[in-house]
Formats: sequence, structure tokens, C-alpha cells
Amino acid sequence: MSKVIFITGGSSGIGRSVGEFLIEKGYRVYGTSRNPDKVFESKFPLVAVDVRNAESIKAAIAHVVAEAGTIDVLVNNAGVGITGPIEEIPAAEIQNHFEVNLFGPIEVMKAVLPQMRKQKRGLIINITSIAGYMGLPYRGIYSASKGALELITEALSMEVKGFGITITSVAPGDFATNIAAGRYHAPVISGSPYEVPYGNTLKEMDTHVDTGSNPLQMAEAIYAIMKDPNPNVHYKVGAFMQKFSIVLKRVLPDKLYEKMLMNHYKL
Repeated sequence: MSKVIFITGGSSGIGRSVGEFLIEKGYRVYGTSRNPDKVFESKFPLVAVDVRNAESIKAAIAHVVAEAGTIDVLVNNAGVGITGPIEEIPAAEIQNHFEVNLFGPIEVMKAVLPQMRKQKRGLIINITSIAGYMGLPYRGIYSASKGALELITEALSMEVKGFGITITSVAPGDFATNIAAGRYHAPVISGSPYEVPYGNTLKEMDTHVDTGSNPLQMAEAIYAIMKDPNPNVHYKVGAFMQKFSIVLKRVLPDKLYEKMLMNHYKL
């Protein structure tokens, strides 16, 4: 029987690319969307899930298990972007961001773990971000949520390994997806001390996404992890310099690395 793959955030972007790629490889794929009725021409079934709602997560997992009999692989992909000076981002937006990017993925893992433990097998792939390895200016909240999910992955990997369950993370760099359109942008406030530097950085970030890599690279990377009998805990996928920036953070003095980032963002 084909393995069953459950992808959160499967209606667009990386999630959709991964799902379509895995279908071509013969897997049985289920995706999630907050509004599946508004998604047209999906090549795999979409289940209604709001990752901020634990009950909707549990219901979706139960539906897939009842229909397919198992969930072999969870691709924990649902997430949103957020930008802005930390001083000016409303607290409600910060809280919502962590609900989607951190607490939601945790609840999805908690919902699927009992089934995987019953099966004595399972693979969970958490989609994080290269931004989670460093605090980026005007992306600090996003960096924090993705960095936290990296550490959750490390801890949970050790907690469930004895049950036959493997957990890993894949940190993408900039990919050409619609994440910028769905991202919360704190407004550039006229007269704010951040008006010029934040405005310039915002344009730079949108350019990076628009000229990003093909999401197919992420699909290929996830497929390779699924085929690996002993995957690593962390993977990075993206342009060479984006991945190399993580190495530089480990080896460079803090102030020098900070200066490098500020020069990159023209601050």
C-alpha cells in the first residue's frame, strides 16, 4: 500500500508543491486548508483545518486515519510571515503569529503522535526557515517562531525515538511562493524613527521572495528525507549564501556577524 502523507498548509506554495510531487511518486496525499472550498484544481484532497484550533486539528487527523487507515508522514508546513519593527507590531499580531507558526505545529504533532505510536512507526518533518537560525532585522518575530520550532524538533526527536518515530526539520531559504502576499506587514508609519530603514528593508525582503528558488527543490528534499532510513535532525534548503550564513554565524564574532547582516539590509 502507498504511504499516507498529511501536509498542513497544502493549498499553495511549498505545501502544494510537495503534495503534487509526492503524488507523482505514488504516495497518497492529504492536505489542509482553512478554506478548502475556495481552493480549485487541487490534485489531492484538502481537509479543513485552522491550526489555531486544536479541535479542528484532531478532527482532521481522525478523518484521515478513518479514511486511509494510517498517517505515515506528517509534513508540518502551515505557517505565515510577519514583518515590522518589534516596537511597532501590535501584541495581538505577535500572538496570532505564534499561534500559527509555533503552537499550531505543536498541536498537530500532539494529535498525530498517538497514531504513529500505535503503528510503531512514523516520520514528522517540520518546515522551519533559515531565518530561524538568526535574528533578522524587521523579521525578529518570524525568526523567533521558526527558531523555537527548530528547538522543539530537537527535543521531541529524543522523546519519541524509542517509539519508532523520527522527527526532523527542513529550513528553507527564500522560495518563489505567495508567502509575501499572506504575510502581516506592520505599516510603514510616516514620521516613525523606523520609517526609512524599515521601508527599505521591506522592499528588499519582497525582492528576495519574488526572485527566490523553485519550490520544487523543497519537494525533492522532502522526498529524499522520506527515502532515507536514518535522516538527520536538521536540513537546510536554499541558495548557497543563505545556507552559508548559518555557518558564518557559528564561526564569526557576534559583532562582526551583526555588522554583516546590517550591511546586507543596508542599515
